Amino acid sequence: MAARWPHGVTDHRILAALGVVAVLLAGFSGWYGLRLQQRYADDRRDQDIVAAARQSALNFTSLDYRHYAQDSKNVLSGATGDFKKQFTQRTAQLTQLVAANKSVSEGQILDAGIVRADDTSARVLVVADSKVTNTAAPNGEARTYRLQLDLRSVDGRWLTSDVEFVG
Repeated sequence: MAARWPHGVTDHRILAALGVVAVLLAGFSGWYGLRLQQRYADDRRDQDIVAAARQSALNFTSLDYRHYAQDSKNVLSGATGDFKKQFTQRTAQLTQLVAANKSVSEGQILDAGIVRADDTSARVLVVADSKVTNTAAPNGEARTYRLQLDLRSVDGRWLTSDVEFVG
């Protein structure tokens, strides 16, 4: 004879109810674990995007006529698509212009934030300051840039595909 609980509930019913609760808890734990894992992956992706955008903007705002060839390679190493094509096409002209004006731009990234992102593309806004010296401003002048960078994931790297000056 089965033991009886108050109000005539048998051990079998209690065990069945506990089994249902255990299955529900296991299901919820699995679902929640997958959500946490996806959240971690999204956070890691977003950190990679912001880091790439910050570096690209820093490379773009830090150019020195004395080693412009290397500086332009730094910009191109983080570029893809139309941005890379356009920058490459203008490199010879920019090299002459920067050298003629003895231009030095020392960039500093103040802030960056993602506007939108998915696993293949992103848009990031970057605020950068730069101290620019050249033949027209030998003591330097401060400039603030607000840049919108579009990035694409290419072979596991986030590369800048477009740069626009905004605001």
